[in-house]
Amino acid sequence: MSSQVLIEAPGVHRVEAHTPRAPGPGEALVAVHAVGICGSDREVYQGNRPEGYVRYPLTPGHEWSGTVTSVGAGVPDSLVGRKVVGEGFRNCQVCDRCHAGETTLCTAGYEETGFTRPGAMAATLTLPARLLHVLPDDADLTAAALLEPAACVAAAALKGNAQPGERVAVVGTGTLGMFAVQFLKAVSPAELLVVGTRGDREALSRRFGASDFRLKDAVDPALPGDFDVVIETAGSASAARTAAALLRRGGRLVLTGIPAPGADGLDPTDLVVRQLAVHTVFGAPPDAWAHAVRVFGAGLLDPLPLVTHELPLTEFPRAIELVGAGDPQVGKVLLRP
Repeated sequence: MSSQVLIEAPGVHRVEAHTPRAPGPGEALVAVHAVGICGSDREVYQGNRPEGYVRYPLTPGHEWSGTVTSVGAGVPDSLVGRKVVGEGFRNCQVCDRCHAGETTLCTAGYEETGFTRPGAMAATLTLPARLLHVLPDDADLTAAALLEPAACVAAAALKGNAQPGERVAVVGTGTLGMFAVQFLKAVSPAELLVVGTRGDREALSRRFGASDFRLKDAVDPALPGDFDVVIETAGSASAARTAAALLRRGGRLVLTGIPAPGADGLDPTDLVVRQLAVHTVFGAPPDAWAHAVRVFGAGLLDPLPLVTHELPLTEFPRAIELVGAGDPQVGKVLLRP
């Protein structure tokens, strides 16, 4: 019997029988292969996700991969049998931001798979076919389950616009940071520095292409300040300040982390005097998804070394616990329907 996770209210969940929903016009039914757990899923379960960004009861799961099993009217039959991943933001397609390709800024309001709409912690997922991105036939679907966070980092890489031969850096050594290293390595930088608080990530950082690694909390905290592009992925105000300090005058900073509300931020005087360009990322628009899938298909993005645990849906509570344990031995946790 197929099953799904249902969070009825903060801290209350059950694993129940799952009945696939037949795809309507413009929709596709996907057999879920794997679904990732991230900090935002933990927020949903604990009940501390910001108001308006979750709707209970809910089947979570916004990081996923699978295979199309059927399609509704108006969707090409050729999609059936293809390996896919899918965008989470349910944009309206008609506002000015959507027409500009900035679907994460849709003015119709926030709707996202796994937060306000049923997610992929189930045997199947039914969603608009326009949100799907087709993978190569030989794609590893376990690795592809991490393409949602990769797409968010792809958005950061596109905004940073690093050019071959530039000096680039990443602040943060979690999943997003390790993806940022790979995206930046793909543009052939002159130097690629990784700065983080976890010394155990140095080997993996260098495996993904880092030319240097520095511990942020080392005895000698002195860091260079002449980088062209820095991508911050750690999600703290101190990480944002570290990232800005790494830049040369006129450098480009991309922030992807979300610090706690009220955190002390960047110094506006410093930003103006040094003429820094600051970009931010929340989610991934279609061009970032396409970029992530393209880089993955070309073999330039390797998510598998980040996966440390694969569990059945029935172990959802353990998966949530692992994600929040702070254990350096825990990387990406996947659930398998």
